Amino acid sequence: MWDVVIAGGQVIDGAGNPWVHADLALSGGRIGAVGEGLRHEPAHRRIDAAGLIVCPGFVDMHTHSDIQLLGTPTHEAKVMQGVTLEVLGQDGLGVAPLSDECIELVRSQLQAINGDPPNVHWDWRRFGEYLDAFDGKVATNVASYVGHGTVRMNVMGMEQRPPTEGELTAMQTIIDQAMRDGAVGLSTGLTYPPGMFASDDEIVTLCSAIRRYGGVYCTHHRSYGAGALQAYQDSIEIGRQAEVPVHLAHAQLSFPVNKGRGRALLGLVDQARRDGVDVTMDTYPYAAASTFLRAIFPAWAHAGGEAALLGRLRDSATRQRLRHEIEVEGTDGAHGVPVDWSLMQLGGLSLPQHQEFVGLRVPEAAARTGQPPFDWVCDLLIAERLGGVIVWHIGDEENVRTIMHHPAHTVGSDGVLVGDLPHPRAWGTFARYLDTYTRELGLFTWEEIIRKMTSLPAQILGLRDRGLLRPGMAADVVCFDPLRVRDTATYEQPRAFPEGIPYVFVNGVAVKDQDRHTGNLPGQALRRGQHGRSDR
Repeated sequence: MWDVVIAGGQVIDGAGNPWVHADLALSGGRIGAVGEGLRHEPAHRRIDAAGLIVCPGFVDMHTHSDIQLLGTPTHEAKVMQGVTLEVLGQDGLGVAPLSDECIELVRSQLQAINGDPPNVHWDWRRFGEYLDAFDGKVATNVASYVGHGTVRMNVMGMEQRPPTEGELTAMQTIIDQAMRDGAVGLSTGLTYPPGMFASDDEIVTLCSAIRRYGGVYCTHHRSYGAGALQAYQDSIEIGRQAEVPVHLAHAQLSFPVNKGRGRALLGLVDQARRDGVDVTMDTYPYAAASTFLRAIFPAWAHAGGEAALLGRLRDSATRQRLRHEIEVEGTDGAHGVPVDWSLMQLGGLSLPQHQEFVGLRVPEAAARTGQPPFDWVCDLLIAERLGGVIVWHIGDEENVRTIMHHPAHTVGSDGVLVGDLPHPRAWGTFARYLDTYTRELGLFTWEEIIRKMTSLPAQILGLRDRGLLRPGMAADVVCFDPLRVRDTATYEQPRAFPEGIPYVFVNGVAVKDQDRHTGNLPGQALRRGQHGRSDR
Protein backbone atom coordinates (compact mmCIF):
# COMPACT_ATOMS: atom_id res chain seq x y z
CA MET A 1 0.00 0.00 0.00
CA TRP A 2 1.28 3.42 -0.94
CA ASP A 3 1.55 6.18 1.63
CA VAL A 4 0.25 8.85 -0.75
CA VAL A 5 -0.93 8.86 -4.35
CA ILE A 6 -1.02 12.23 -6.10
CA ALA A 7 -3.39 11.61 -8.99
CA GLY A 8 -4.15 13.27 -12.29
CA GLY A 9 -1.63 16.10 -12.31
CA GLN A 10 0.61 17.43 -15.03
CA VAL A 11 3.86 15.79 -13.96
CA ILE A 12 7.06 17.69 -14.77
CA ASP A 13 9.96 15.47 -13.82
CA GLY A 14 12.54 18.24 -13.29
CA ALA A 15 14.89 17.16 -16.09
CA GLY A 16 13.39 19.53 -18.65
CA ASN A 17 11.23 16.88 -20.28
CA PRO A 18 7.72 17.81 -21.49
CA TRP A 19 4.97 17.37 -18.92
CA VAL A 20 2.78 14.26 -18.94
CA HIS A 21 -0.52 13.38 -17.30
CA ALA A 22 0.43 10.84 -14.64
CA ASP A 23 -0.02 9.72 -11.07
CA LEU A 24 2.73 9.82 -8.47
CA ALA A 25 3.01 7.31 -5.61
CA LEU A 26 5.02 7.99 -2.44
CA SER A 27 6.21 5.33 -0.03
CA GLY A 28 8.70 5.36 2.84
CA GLY A 29 9.98 8.83 2.03
CA ARG A 30 10.72 7.87 -1.59
CA ILE A 31 8.95 8.07 -4.92
CA GLY A 32 7.57 4.60 -5.42
CA ALA A 33 6.16 4.90 -8.91
CA VAL A 34 5.20 7.36 -11.64
CA GLY A 35 2.62 6.41 -14.24
CA GLU A 36 -1.00 5.94 -15.17
CA GLY A 37 -3.50 4.01 -13.08
CA LEU A 38 -1.78 4.41 -9.69
CA ARG A 39 -4.89 6.21 -8.42
CA HIS A 40 -6.65 2.83 -8.39
CA GLU A 41 -4.03 1.17 -6.16
CA PRO A 42 -4.37 1.02 -2.36
CA ALA A 43 -3.05 4.10 -0.57
CA HIS A 44 -3.40 5.71 2.84
CA ARG A 45 -4.21 8.98 1.10
CA ARG A 46 -5.09 10.20 -2.36
CA ILE A 47 -4.73 13.78 -3.57
CA ASP A 48 -6.65 14.93 -6.63
CA ALA A 49 -4.08 16.99 -8.55
CA ALA A 50 -6.24 17.72 -11.58
CA GLY A 51 -5.25 21.16 -12.88
CA LEU A 52 -2.04 21.19 -10.86
CA ILE A 53 1.56 20.86 -11.93
CA VAL A 54 3.36 18.18 -9.89
CA CYS A 55 7.11 18.60 -9.77
CA PRO A 56 10.17 18.06 -7.56
CA GLY A 57 10.61 20.25 -4.50
CA PHE A 58 12.43 23.52 -5.06
CA VAL A 59 16.06 24.03 -4.07
CA ASP A 60 17.04 27.46 -2.75
CA MET A 61 20.65 27.71 -3.83
CA HIS A 62 21.46 30.79 -1.75
CA THR A 63 19.98 31.31 1.70
CA HIS A 64 20.76 32.98 5.00
CA SER A 65 18.61 30.70 7.16
CA ASP A 66 21.59 29.28 9.07
CA ILE A 67 20.23 30.29 12.49
CA GLN A 68 16.65 31.30 11.77
CA LEU A 69 15.75 27.80 10.55
CA LEU A 70 16.83 26.39 13.90
CA GLY A 71 15.01 29.17 15.75
CA THR A 72 11.79 28.79 13.73
CA PRO A 73 11.92 25.20 12.45
CA THR A 74 8.55 25.34 10.67
CA HIS A 75 10.23 27.80 8.26
CA GLU A 76 7.04 29.15 6.72
CA ALA A 77 8.86 31.69 4.55
CA LYS A 78 10.25 28.91 2.38
CA VAL A 79 7.83 26.03 2.89
CA MET A 80 4.89 28.12 1.72
CA GLN A 81 6.60 28.76 -1.64
CA GLY A 82 7.59 25.13 -2.23
CA VAL A 83 11.22 25.10 -1.07
CA THR A 84 12.25 21.68 0.20
CA LEU A 85 16.04 22.18 0.37
CA GLU A 86 17.93 25.19 1.77
CA VAL A 87 21.62 25.63 0.91
CA LEU A 88 23.35 27.29 3.87
CA GLY A 89 26.86 28.57 4.66
CA GLN A 90 26.80 31.24 1.97
CA ASP A 91 29.08 34.23 1.30
CA GLY A 92 31.83 32.79 3.48
CA LEU A 93 29.59 33.55 6.47
CA GLY A 94 28.73 30.14 7.87
CA VAL A 95 28.16 29.40 11.55
CA ALA A 96 30.28 26.24 11.69
CA PRO A 97 32.80 25.01 12.56
CA LEU A 98 33.45 27.12 15.67
CA SER A 99 36.29 27.18 18.15
CA ASP A 100 35.62 28.28 21.71
CA GLU A 101 37.72 31.35 21.01
CA CYS A 102 35.82 32.59 17.95
CA ILE A 103 32.20 31.69 18.70
CA GLU A 104 31.25 35.11 20.05
CA LEU A 105 33.07 36.82 17.19
CA VAL A 106 31.11 34.84 14.60
CA ARG A 107 27.84 35.23 16.50
CA SER A 108 28.23 39.01 16.72
CA GLN A 109 29.49 39.37 13.15
CA LEU A 110 26.43 37.62 11.70
CA GLN A 111 23.70 38.83 14.03
CA ALA A 112 22.43 41.48 11.60
CA ILE A 113 21.42 38.83 9.03
CA ASN A 114 20.91 35.79 11.28
CA GLY A 115 19.39 37.35 14.36
CA ASP A 116 20.02 35.66 17.69
CA PRO A 117 16.96 33.56 18.61
CA PRO A 118 16.94 32.66 22.34
CA ASN A 119 16.12 29.00 21.60
CA VAL A 120 19.30 28.49 19.54
CA HIS A 121 22.13 27.67 21.91
CA TRP A 122 25.15 27.62 19.55
CA ASP A 123 26.31 24.41 21.24
CA TRP A 124 27.96 22.86 18.19
CA ARG A 125 31.66 23.10 17.41
CA ARG A 126 32.36 20.70 14.53
CA PHE A 127 30.66 21.15 11.20
CA GLY A 128 29.01 17.76 11.51
CA GLU A 129 27.53 18.69 14.89
CA TYR A 130 25.92 21.72 13.27
CA LEU A 131 24.34 19.54 10.58
CA ASP A 132 23.12 17.14 13.26
CA ALA A 133 21.05 19.97 14.75
CA PHE A 134 18.73 19.89 11.71
CA ASP A 135 18.00 16.16 11.36
CA GLY A 136 14.30 15.54 11.95
CA LYS A 137 13.94 18.90 13.69
CA VAL A 138 13.12 21.29 10.83
CA ALA A 139 10.59 21.44 8.01
CA THR A 140 13.00 21.55 5.06
CA ASN A 141 16.14 19.68 4.13
CA VAL A 142 19.46 21.51 4.30
CA ALA A 143 22.86 21.27 2.70
CA SER A 144 25.72 23.58 3.57
CA TYR A 145 28.98 25.03 2.36
CA VAL A 146 31.76 25.66 4.83
CA GLY A 147 32.39 29.40 4.91
CA HIS A 148 35.90 30.70 4.22
CA GLY A 149 35.36 33.77 6.40
CA THR A 150 34.35 31.61 9.34
CA VAL A 151 37.34 29.34 8.83
CA ARG A 152 39.63 32.37 8.71
CA MET A 153 38.11 33.73 11.93
CA ASN A 154 38.81 30.40 13.61
CA VAL A 155 42.50 30.62 12.69
CA MET A 156 43.35 34.32 12.27
CA GLY A 157 40.55 36.29 13.87
CA MET A 158 39.98 39.56 12.03
CA GLU A 159 43.57 40.28 11.05
CA GLN A 160 44.11 41.91 7.67
CA ARG A 161 47.22 40.12 6.40
CA PRO A 162 48.23 37.00 4.48
CA PRO A 163 48.24 33.76 6.48
CA THR A 164 51.46 32.12 7.51
CA GLU A 165 52.19 28.66 6.16
CA GLY A 166 51.04 27.23 9.47
CA GLU A 167 47.80 29.20 9.38
CA LEU A 168 47.14 28.19 5.78
CA THR A 169 47.64 24.54 6.74
CA ALA A 170 45.33 24.98 9.74
CA MET A 171 42.59 26.40 7.48
CA GLN A 172 43.02 23.51 5.03
CA THR A 173 42.67 21.06 7.91
CA ILE A 174 39.44 22.69 9.10
CA ILE A 175 37.98 22.66 5.59
CA ASP A 176 39.02 19.05 5.07
CA GLN A 177 37.23 18.04 8.26
CA ALA A 178 34.12 19.98 7.26
CA MET A 179 34.07 18.20 3.92
CA ARG A 180 34.37 14.84 5.68
CA ASP A 181 31.50 15.94 7.93
CA GLY A 182 29.32 16.55 4.86
CA ALA A 183 29.90 20.07 3.50
CA VAL A 184 29.13 20.44 -0.21
CA GLY A 185 31.98 22.85 -0.85
CA LEU A 186 33.64 26.13 0.14
CA SER A 187 31.99 29.55 -0.02
CA THR A 188 33.62 32.96 0.03
CA GLY A 189 32.40 36.49 0.71
CA LEU A 190 35.10 38.71 -0.74
CA THR A 191 33.44 42.04 0.03
CA TYR A 192 32.88 41.05 3.68
CA PRO A 193 35.48 40.85 6.44
CA PRO A 194 37.51 38.76 6.95
CA GLY A 195 37.07 37.18 3.50
CA MET A 196 37.94 40.49 1.83
CA PHE A 197 41.40 40.30 3.46
CA ALA A 198 42.29 37.16 1.48
CA SER A 199 44.14 37.00 -1.83
CA ASP A 200 43.00 34.86 -4.73
CA ASP A 201 46.08 32.70 -4.18
CA GLU A 202 44.87 31.94 -0.66
CA ILE A 203 41.49 30.85 -2.04
CA VAL A 204 43.10 28.64 -4.70
CA THR A 205 45.19 26.91 -2.05
CA LEU A 206 42.20 26.35 0.24
CA CYS A 207 40.15 24.92 -2.63
CA SER A 208 42.60 22.02 -2.75
CA ALA A 209 40.88 20.81 0.41
CA ILE A 210 37.54 20.49 -1.38
CA ARG A 211 38.84 19.14 -4.70
CA ARG A 212 39.48 15.64 -3.42
CA TYR A 213 35.88 15.42 -2.23
CA GLY A 214 34.27 16.76 -5.40
CA GLY A 215 33.28 20.00 -3.64
CA VAL A 216 32.04 23.21 -5.26
CA TYR A 217 33.61 26.66 -4.91
CA CYS A 218 30.70 29.09 -4.39
CA THR A 219 31.71 32.73 -4.42
CA HIS A 220 30.35 36.12 -3.54
CA HIS A 221 33.23 37.77 -5.36
CA ARG A 222 35.01 41.11 -5.02
CA SER A 223 32.68 43.47 -6.87
CA TYR A 224 29.17 43.63 -8.29
CA GLY A 225 29.75 47.25 -9.37
CA ALA A 226 32.89 48.81 -10.85
CA GLY A 227 35.11 46.00 -12.06
CA ALA A 228 32.33 43.40 -11.78
CA LEU A 229 33.21 41.58 -15.00
CA GLN A 230 36.84 41.33 -13.94
CA ALA A 231 35.72 39.97 -10.57
CA TYR A 232 33.66 37.31 -12.34
CA GLN A 233 36.65 36.44 -14.52
CA ASP A 234 38.86 36.20 -11.43
CA SER A 235 36.35 33.81 -9.83
CA ILE A 236 36.46 31.60 -12.89
CA GLU A 237 40.25 31.68 -12.84
CA ILE A 238 40.26 30.47 -9.22
CA GLY A 239 38.21 27.48 -10.31
CA ARG A 240 40.47 26.86 -13.29
CA GLN A 241 43.63 26.90 -11.17
CA ALA A 242 42.13 24.90 -8.31
CA GLU A 243 40.42 22.45 -10.70
CA VAL A 244 37.07 22.72 -8.94
CA PRO A 245 33.58 23.68 -10.15
CA VAL A 246 32.67 27.36 -9.67
CA HIS A 247 29.21 28.53 -8.65
CA LEU A 248 28.65 32.29 -8.94
CA ALA A 249 26.44 33.44 -6.06
CA HIS A 250 23.65 35.96 -6.80
CA ALA A 251 25.17 36.57 -10.23
CA GLN A 252 24.02 40.13 -10.67
CA LEU A 253 25.48 43.20 -12.34
CA SER A 254 24.50 46.22 -10.28
CA PHE A 255 24.79 50.02 -10.40
CA PRO A 256 24.47 52.21 -13.52
CA VAL A 257 28.03 51.37 -14.57
CA ASN A 258 26.84 47.85 -15.45
CA LYS A 259 23.60 48.70 -17.18
CA GLY A 260 22.96 46.28 -20.05
CA ARG A 261 26.12 44.22 -19.46
CA GLY A 262 24.38 40.93 -18.69
CA ARG A 263 25.34 39.40 -22.03
CA ALA A 264 28.98 40.20 -21.37
CA LEU A 265 28.82 38.14 -18.16
CA LEU A 266 27.19 35.25 -19.97
CA GLY A 267 29.94 35.44 -22.57
CA LEU A 268 32.52 34.89 -19.81
CA VAL A 269 30.56 31.91 -18.51
CA ASP A 270 30.18 30.39 -21.97
CA GLN A 271 33.88 30.76 -22.72
CA ALA A 272 34.84 29.19 -19.40
CA ARG A 273 32.56 26.25 -20.01
CA ARG A 274 34.01 25.79 -23.50
CA ASP A 275 37.43 25.74 -21.83
CA GLY A 276 36.32 22.98 -19.46
CA VAL A 277 35.62 25.02 -16.30
CA ASP A 278 32.32 23.93 -14.73
CA VAL A 279 30.68 27.32 -14.06
CA THR A 280 27.11 27.73 -12.83
CA MET A 281 25.24 30.55 -11.11
CA ASP A 282 22.14 31.58 -9.20
CA THR A 283 20.06 34.77 -9.05
CA TYR A 284 16.97 36.15 -7.35
CA PRO A 285 14.31 37.83 -9.55
CA TYR A 286 14.57 41.36 -8.16
CA ALA A 287 16.60 44.41 -9.11
CA ALA A 288 17.18 45.50 -5.48
CA ALA A 289 19.87 43.89 -3.33
CA SER A 290 20.21 43.60 0.45
CA THR A 291 23.19 43.53 2.78
CA PHE A 292 24.69 44.71 6.06
CA LEU A 293 24.73 48.50 6.41
CA ARG A 294 28.32 48.31 7.66
CA ALA A 295 29.41 46.42 4.54
CA ILE A 296 29.98 49.68 2.66
CA PHE A 297 33.18 50.44 4.60
CA PRO A 298 36.61 49.62 3.11
CA ALA A 299 38.61 46.58 4.13
CA TRP A 300 41.13 48.56 6.18
CA ALA A 301 38.32 49.93 8.36
CA HIS A 302 37.25 46.40 9.32
CA ALA A 303 40.77 45.21 10.22
CA GLY A 304 40.94 44.10 13.83
CA GLY A 305 37.23 43.43 14.19
CA GLU A 306 34.16 45.23 15.43
CA ALA A 307 35.77 47.18 18.27
CA ALA A 308 38.39 48.54 15.88
CA LEU A 309 35.75 49.60 13.34
CA LEU A 310 33.71 51.32 16.05
CA GLY A 311 36.81 53.18 17.20
CA ARG A 312 37.44 54.40 13.65
CA LEU A 313 33.84 55.61 13.33
CA ARG A 314 34.25 57.62 16.53
CA ASP A 315 37.53 59.25 15.46
CA SER A 316 36.88 62.50 13.59
CA ALA A 317 39.97 62.38 11.37
CA THR A 318 39.35 58.76 10.38
CA ARG A 319 35.71 59.54 9.77
CA GLN A 320 36.68 62.23 7.27
CA ARG A 321 38.90 59.78 5.41
CA LEU A 322 36.05 57.27 5.32
CA ARG A 323 33.63 59.92 4.10
CA HIS A 324 35.86 60.72 1.13
CA GLU A 325 36.44 57.07 0.21
CA ILE A 326 32.75 56.15 0.49
CA GLU A 327 31.16 59.19 -1.12
CA VAL A 328 33.84 60.20 -3.66
CA GLU A 329 36.14 57.30 -4.52
CA GLY A 330 34.07 54.18 -3.91
CA THR A 331 35.26 51.45 -1.54
CA ASP A 332 35.85 47.75 -1.99
CA GLY A 333 33.03 47.18 0.50
CA ALA A 334 30.67 49.22 -1.71
CA HIS A 335 31.81 47.57 -4.95
CA GLY A 336 34.05 50.41 -6.08
CA VAL A 337 31.14 52.80 -6.67
CA PRO A 338 30.64 56.08 -4.74
CA VAL A 339 27.65 55.59 -2.48
CA ASP A 340 24.35 57.18 -3.51
CA TRP A 341 22.55 57.31 -0.16
CA SER A 342 19.18 57.76 -1.86
CA LEU A 343 19.36 54.14 -3.07
CA MET A 344 19.66 52.75 0.47
CA GLN A 345 16.47 51.80 2.30
CA LEU A 346 16.67 50.77 5.95
CA GLY A 347 15.33 47.25 6.37
CA GLY A 348 16.11 46.32 9.95
CA LEU A 349 17.42 48.06 13.10
CA SER A 350 17.44 46.70 16.64
CA LEU A 351 17.06 49.66 18.99
CA PRO A 352 13.53 50.93 19.81
CA GLN A 353 14.49 54.56 19.24
CA HIS A 354 15.50 53.72 15.67
CA GLN A 355 12.33 51.98 14.55
CA GLU A 356 10.95 55.19 13.06
CA PHE A 357 13.70 55.00 10.44
CA VAL A 358 12.88 51.49 9.18
CA GLY A 359 11.56 51.68 5.63
CA LEU A 360 13.04 55.13 4.97
CA ARG A 361 15.81 55.96 2.52
CA VAL A 362 18.97 57.14 4.27
CA PRO A 363 18.68 60.86 3.27
CA GLU A 364 15.12 61.00 4.59
CA ALA A 365 16.14 59.38 7.87
CA ALA A 366 19.17 61.66 8.26
CA ALA A 367 17.05 64.74 7.59
CA ARG A 368 14.99 63.97 10.68
CA THR A 369 18.10 64.56 12.79
CA GLY A 370 19.52 67.43 10.75
CA GLN A 371 22.70 65.49 9.93
CA PRO A 372 24.38 64.72 6.60
CA PRO A 373 23.71 61.12 5.56
CA PHE A 374 27.28 59.90 6.14
CA ASP A 375 27.47 61.22 9.70
CA TRP A 376 24.00 59.93 10.49
CA VAL A 377 24.99 56.46 9.25
CA CYS A 378 28.17 56.47 11.35
CA ASP A 379 26.31 57.53 14.49
CA LEU A 380 23.58 54.97 13.82
CA LEU A 381 26.12 52.16 13.47
CA ILE A 382 27.85 53.20 16.68
CA ALA A 383 24.55 53.12 18.56
CA GLU A 384 23.47 49.84 16.92
CA ARG A 385 26.85 48.20 17.62
CA LEU A 386 27.24 47.81 13.84
CA GLY A 387 23.85 46.16 13.39
CA GLY A 388 21.47 47.09 10.60
CA VAL A 389 20.37 45.67 7.24
CA ILE A 390 19.54 47.65 4.11
CA VAL A 391 17.59 47.06 0.94
CA TRP A 392 19.83 48.55 -1.74
CA HIS A 393 18.09 49.66 -4.95
CA ILE A 394 21.08 49.28 -7.27
CA GLY A 395 20.01 46.64 -9.78
CA ASP A 396 19.16 46.59 -13.47
CA GLU A 397 16.07 44.69 -14.59
CA GLU A 398 17.46 44.12 -18.08
CA ASN A 399 20.47 42.35 -16.57
CA VAL A 400 18.23 40.35 -14.24
CA ARG A 401 16.21 39.01 -17.19
CA THR A 402 19.25 38.39 -19.39
CA ILE A 403 21.19 36.40 -16.82
CA MET A 404 18.28 34.18 -15.75
CA HIS A 405 18.01 32.80 -19.31
CA HIS A 406 21.35 31.00 -19.23
CA PRO A 407 21.12 27.16 -19.11
CA ALA A 408 23.64 27.09 -16.21
CA HIS A 409 21.44 29.44 -14.15
CA THR A 410 19.64 28.31 -10.98
CA VAL A 411 17.44 30.04 -8.41
CA GLY A 412 18.61 31.42 -5.08
CA SER A 413 16.64 33.80 -2.91
CA ASP A 414 19.55 35.24 -0.89
CA GLY A 415 16.77 35.70 1.63
CA VAL A 416 17.37 37.42 4.97
CA LEU A 417 14.61 36.61 7.45
CA VAL A 418 15.29 39.23 10.13
CA GLY A 419 14.44 42.94 10.36
CA ASP A 420 11.14 44.76 10.43
CA LEU A 421 11.10 45.41 6.69
CA PRO A 422 13.42 42.90 5.01
CA HIS A 423 13.78 42.30 1.28
CA PRO A 424 10.72 40.38 -0.03
CA ARG A 425 12.91 37.85 -1.85
CA ALA A 426 12.91 35.51 1.17
CA TRP A 427 9.13 35.08 0.83
CA GLY A 428 8.58 35.60 -2.89
CA THR A 429 11.48 34.40 -5.04
CA PHE A 430 10.13 31.07 -6.26
CA ALA A 431 6.54 32.19 -6.79
CA ARG A 432 7.83 35.30 -8.57
CA TYR A 433 9.80 33.18 -11.05
CA LEU A 434 6.69 31.10 -11.69
CA ASP A 435 4.21 33.96 -11.76
CA THR A 436 5.93 37.00 -13.27
CA TYR A 437 8.72 35.55 -15.39
CA THR A 438 7.10 32.34 -16.61
CA ARG A 439 3.33 32.76 -16.81
CA GLU A 440 3.08 36.54 -17.35
CA LEU A 441 6.21 37.42 -19.33
CA GLY A 442 6.66 34.02 -20.98
CA LEU A 443 10.43 34.00 -20.56
CA PHE A 444 10.41 30.27 -19.75
CA THR A 445 8.31 27.19 -20.25
CA TRP A 446 7.20 25.47 -17.06
CA GLU A 447 9.65 22.69 -17.81
CA GLU A 448 12.56 25.12 -18.15
CA ILE A 449 11.96 27.08 -14.96
CA ILE A 450 11.34 23.94 -12.91
CA ARG A 451 14.64 22.44 -14.09
CA LYS A 452 16.40 25.55 -12.79
CA MET A 453 14.74 25.06 -9.40
CA THR A 454 15.18 21.29 -9.05
CA SER A 455 17.42 18.93 -11.00
CA LEU A 456 20.08 21.46 -12.00
CA PRO A 457 20.76 22.55 -8.39
CA ALA A 458 20.81 18.91 -7.28
CA GLN A 459 23.27 18.13 -10.06
CA ILE A 460 25.55 21.02 -9.04
CA LEU A 461 25.53 19.89 -5.41
CA GLY A 462 26.02 16.26 -6.40
CA LEU A 463 22.80 15.11 -4.67
CA ARG A 464 21.83 12.21 -6.88
CA ASP A 465 18.58 11.33 -5.14
CA ARG A 466 17.07 14.83 -5.32
CA GLY A 467 15.61 17.06 -7.98
CA LEU A 468 13.79 14.49 -10.15
CA LEU A 469 10.45 12.68 -10.01
CA ARG A 470 11.61 9.14 -10.66
CA PRO A 471 11.18 5.89 -8.73
CA GLY A 472 13.68 5.60 -5.91
CA MET A 473 14.29 9.35 -5.64
CA ALA A 474 13.57 11.21 -2.40
CA ALA A 475 9.94 12.27 -2.18
CA ASP A 476 10.41 16.05 -2.15
CA VAL A 477 7.36 17.16 -4.14
CA VAL A 478 5.49 20.38 -4.90
CA CYS A 479 2.03 20.78 -6.41
CA PHE A 480 1.08 24.21 -7.76
CA ASP A 481 -1.66 25.71 -9.88
CA PRO A 482 -0.13 27.21 -13.05
CA LEU A 483 -3.11 29.56 -13.42
CA ARG A 484 -3.21 30.78 -9.81
CA VAL A 485 0.35 30.74 -8.50
CA ARG A 486 1.16 34.29 -7.44
CA ASP A 487 3.84 36.10 -5.50
CA THR A 488 2.29 38.49 -2.95
CA ALA A 489 5.44 39.68 -1.12
CA THR A 490 6.27 43.35 -1.73
CA TYR A 491 8.84 45.84 -0.47
CA GLU A 492 6.06 47.38 1.64
CA GLN A 493 4.75 44.04 2.95
CA PRO A 494 7.57 41.52 2.48
CA ARG A 495 6.33 38.77 4.79
CA ALA A 496 3.42 37.74 2.57
CA PHE A 497 3.02 34.11 1.48
CA PRO A 498 2.39 33.18 -2.16
CA GLU A 499 -0.88 31.83 -3.50
CA GLY A 500 -1.56 28.79 -5.64
CA ILE A 501 0.89 26.28 -4.10
CA PRO A 502 -1.40 23.97 -2.11
CA TYR A 503 0.86 20.96 -1.41
CA VAL A 504 4.50 20.52 -0.43
CA PHE A 505 6.12 17.24 0.65
CA VAL A 506 9.55 16.82 2.24
CA ASN A 507 10.89 13.27 2.40
CA GLY A 508 7.37 12.00 1.72
CA VAL A 509 5.77 13.97 4.57
CA ALA A 510 3.34 16.81 3.93
CA VAL A 511 4.63 20.13 5.28
CA LYS A 512 2.02 22.16 3.42
CA ASP A 513 -1.42 20.64 2.92
CA GLN A 514 -4.32 22.43 1.25
CA ASP A 515 -2.49 25.75 1.58
CA ARG A 516 -1.74 25.32 5.30
CA HIS A 517 1.50 24.49 7.06
CA THR A 518 1.12 21.15 8.82
CA GLY A 519 3.73 21.70 11.53
CA ASN A 520 5.58 18.55 10.47
CA LEU A 521 9.38 18.63 10.72
CA PRO A 522 10.72 15.89 8.40
CA GLY A 523 13.78 17.78 7.12
CA GLN A 524 17.24 16.23 7.04
CA ALA A 525 20.77 17.51 6.58
CA LEU A 526 22.01 16.22 3.22
CA ARG A 527 25.66 15.43 3.76
CA ARG A 528 28.36 14.92 1.17
CA GLY A 529 28.89 11.19 0.80
CA GLN A 530 25.34 10.38 1.83
CA HIS A 531 21.89 10.78 0.27
CA GLY A 532 23.21 9.78 -3.13
CA ARG A 533 26.16 12.16 -3.12
CA SER A 534 29.01 11.17 -5.40
CA ASP A 535 32.27 12.79 -6.39
CA ARG A 536 31.96 14.97 -9.45
